[in-house]
Amino acid sequence: MHRIGLDIGSTTIKTVVLDESGRVCHTQYERHYSRIAQKTREVLLTLSRKFPGLQSLCISGSAGIGLSEQLGIPFAQEVFATRQAVTTLQPEADVVIELGGEDAKILFLSGGTDFCMNGSCAGGTGAFIDQMATLLQISQDEMNALAMDHEKIYPVASRCGVFAKSDIQPLLNQGATKEDISASIFQAVVSQTIAGLAHGRPIRGNVVYLGGPLTFFSMLRETFDANLKLKGVCPSLSLYYVAYGAALLAGEETFDLEKLADRIPQLTGWQSYDSLRPLFRDRRERVAFETRYGQQLPAFLEPSGDPVRLYVGIDAGSTTTKCAALTEDGTIAFYRYLPSGGQPVRHVRDFLLELYDRWPNCRILGSAATGYGEDIVRAAFGVDLGVVETVAHYTAAKAYDPQVDFIIDIGGQDIKCFQIRNGAVDQIFLNEACSSGCGSFLQSFAGTLGYDMETFCEHALKGTKPVDLGSRCTVFMNSSVKQAQKDGATMEDIAAGLAVSVVKNALYKVIRLKQGQKLGEHIIVQGGTFLNDAVLQAFELELGMPVTRPAAAGLMGAVGAALYARDKGLDDSTLRTRDQVLNLSHSVKPTVCQGCTNHCRLTVNVFDGGKVCIAGNRCEKPVRHADSESGHNMLAYKRQRLARFSSRKGSRKTIGIPLVLNMYELLPFWHTLFTRLDFGVEVSGFSSLALYHRGQGQIPSDTVCYPAKLSHGHIQALRDRGIEDIFYPCLSYNLDEDKSVNHYNCPVVAYYPESIQSTMPEQKLLMPYLGIHRRKDFAKHFWKFLREEVDDTVRLRDVQKAVNAAYEALDAYMEDIRSQADIWLQEARSQGREVVVLCGRPYHVDPEVIHGIDQYIASTGRLVLSEDSLGHHTSQADTDVLNQWTYHARLYSAARWVASQHDSAIQLVQLVSFGCGVDAITGDEVRAMLESEGCLYTQVKIDEITNLGAVKIRLRSLFAAAGQRQQSRQEGTSGRRGRRQPDVSDRRQERQQA
Repeated sequence: MHRIGLDIGSTTIKTVVLDESGRVCHTQYERHYSRIAQKTREVLLTLSRKFPGLQSLCISGSAGIGLSEQLGIPFAQEVFATRQAVTTLQPEADVVIELGGEDAKILFLSGGTDFCMNGSCAGGTGAFIDQMATLLQISQDEMNALAMDHEKIYPVASRCGVFAKSDIQPLLNQGATKEDISASIFQAVVSQTIAGLAHGRPIRGNVVYLGGPLTFFSMLRETFDANLKLKGVCPSLSLYYVAYGAALLAGEETFDLEKLADRIPQLTGWQSYDSLRPLFRDRRERVAFETRYGQQLPAFLEPSGDPVRLYVGIDAGSTTTKCAALTEDGTIAFYRYLPSGGQPVRHVRDFLLELYDRWPNCRILGSAATGYGEDIVRAAFGVDLGVVETVAHYTAAKAYDPQVDFIIDIGGQDIKCFQIRNGAVDQIFLNEACSSGCGSFLQSFAGTLGYDMETFCEHALKGTKPVDLGSRCTVFMNSSVKQAQKDGATMEDIAAGLAVSVVKNALYKVIRLKQGQKLGEHIIVQGGTFLNDAVLQAFELELGMPVTRPAAAGLMGAVGAALYARDKGLDDSTLRTRDQVLNLSHSVKPTVCQGCTNHCRLTVNVFDGGKVCIAGNRCEKPVRHADSESGHNMLAYKRQRLARFSSRKGSRKTIGIPLVLNMYELLPFWHTLFTRLDFGVEVSGFSSLALYHRGQGQIPSDTVCYPAKLSHGHIQALRDRGIEDIFYPCLSYNLDEDKSVNHYNCPVVAYYPESIQSTMPEQKLLMPYLGIHRRKDFAKHFWKFLREEVDDTVRLRDVQKAVNAAYEALDAYMEDIRSQADIWLQEARSQGREVVVLCGRPYHVDPEVIHGIDQYIASTGRLVLSEDSLGHHTSQADTDVLNQWTYHARLYSAARWVASQHDSAIQLVQLVSFGCGVDAITGDEVRAMLESEGCLYTQVKIDEITNLGAVKIRLRSLFAAAGQRQQSRQEGTSGRRGRRQPDVSDRRQERQQA
């Protein structure tokens, strides 16, 4: 009798057969492509032929429990099976790291057994690497080989595939090498595993690597080794440890494998699943739909040697490159729609050569580029103009319907929605970081299930009971799709459910449409995703009204760019001629900018003629022209002021101060307090990605905001400098600024020292609970803390003097930035400069947190102010929420001040860190305040890895909308600022009704 272990995982089935002596006599490893029952039957039939007779059998794996229950086969939980195998084969192991298709596990075996496993998210697993290889259009073996020759590592989001795509696609479009991106992907997987699964427990000792990704990718193992500073072991049976453990756990009960296999097609007891109405109830609905949207793009103009005058538009998007040539009357003469594959320059080159070959005597009157690859396309081909995507899409939409009042564009990785009022863009909705619900969302699922997009769309249209999948992220939905398959859903129903989920994501996650709210009366849909009839029909069903899909829905960015060039009155383009395009030379070189403390990792694209395109910069310093003028930047000014409070020696012991969270704003206070008492002070300094990696192994929760995650790196940095006494107090309250009914600190800000202490027990933090808001008795409580925990020789009267000096230092710091803000604001108004109030928290000053967003805005010539620099101009705002948090109160007060300014162009941008659960509420309240006065507002979400391309699109769209508003006011088509527009929705009333 043999003992057989089956590991039925999320993507593969692994088999191990042990003979009577316990020796491995057979292994098998196969992908099941979600056809779990069918593939399991094939495996059992193969085993029955090779090992006839009754055999002992045990099943394990994330996808195996259903089969085990229905077939009556013993089941072993996979973590238990792994431990059984490791105990037998690697008894000296301290930690096991196992990465599977969609599962990731860390098993701690020494110092008390514990294990951590990912939930529904498949970020940092084999499925994640599969998606990245597909995006790079290389095999997995090629990815590993390319990573060996990398020169630099780019920051890439590791939490899930769609976040990572939003980072990788711009890198590809900007010329980054696949060698560097491949290595960066492996680093992302390592960061996700360590920061997301270790939960603060150190990974040390003898580490064993298991699972497919760690077996097949030697560079992934090397990256783990480098981050963990050890040498892990990948044993010979690393693919089969779960199956081996299951075989060890197989009991005495035996089974006829052939009979088991024959039972699988007849399994009953399938569960039901939540379903939706079909996209088309009958043939009549389908025919009516096809009649309404059956229009086709006009045929190309016939090639000829006659002179022809054209405008060229190029949309170098996240996943596709669209190019269009238009005649003077706006007719599309020629176009191309191609997957970018990270090579927009090549595709645009091919388009232009074909254009010139069709019309050798054509005259290009003007050209414009838009999209992620706008900068590199302009540098490569001498394109006349660049235009932000929202403006390009609106320009094209107006050509189809001058009355358009809402546009929604769903592309490969972007959702762009904007509301039109009085002939100008009024409100913009973008997905900043996550590309779930976009074209790549459907494409990834279609590829996983083995279909091309056209076939997948046809399946969706035939669904009779679409699976209700909600509007969650792609990798979260993987498990839902697999569960629907187990519950008997057909491919047609799953495809239809995915199409509906795309629509729901756009409406309820990006636009955040409320019950009963209408988008508009003249809605235009565009983007390649809406060429999918299933998505379009689902959209109309969800809205309950018909919309307009232009024949050129997938080309609207390129068409709009060409029309934009025409509307600007261009008549002699600088676009490269045919010979210049033919002789184009292009080289790419990675480098690190030393122009400032950001030390951006740049990709330098050099073209013949000296044209250069630099990508990867967090600020505009590397790409700013000598004659360009930058606006003043309050966040940069605050960084300069804080830098004065540097480390210094003292006669007493040295106290470490981590520059994190609220410690940014309070650094002048604590630094002055300790130095006046003659303590030495060691400040951890500003953050960096390297500092984050230094402390990522101690992060207890992957859902906490990035500024809090950085705290661990700061503590570790101070420890590495030999600092034993690290001061990080718990502060329930901020100072009372008389702008709210109370003045609480954010709970994470107030008590995060407790979390750090729990994950770093060997480092005793000085974390007293203090009331900095209580000026009268603060000195007494602080003196008591010093005597008990730091130095019992400190005298109370000395502490009282130092505390007074500390409050004076903090007051002077705040007064300084407010005085400077007044000077700059007066200057901006006298010069007619626009002003951006960049609202955030004290930690948004940190260059690693802000990602250079403040520097980018300043580089456009605008004045950047912070919400706290306006504190002397503001008072408590009237809000519909309980206003009791200091940082939120500053935001509300700043928004009320911006709404009250009628004599200058001032926009408000709110910075939001992922993991902060209340910022959606604050955003609604701020938007209501500003819109009630006809003001513009946008919210930028930032995290450890922020897609700066998407952020710049949002900001450029805001600035363009502000310019349109200003022009409309000057022309008298829109009431002056401050007068409420009759069709501006009252957000507060909507929220109250909801």
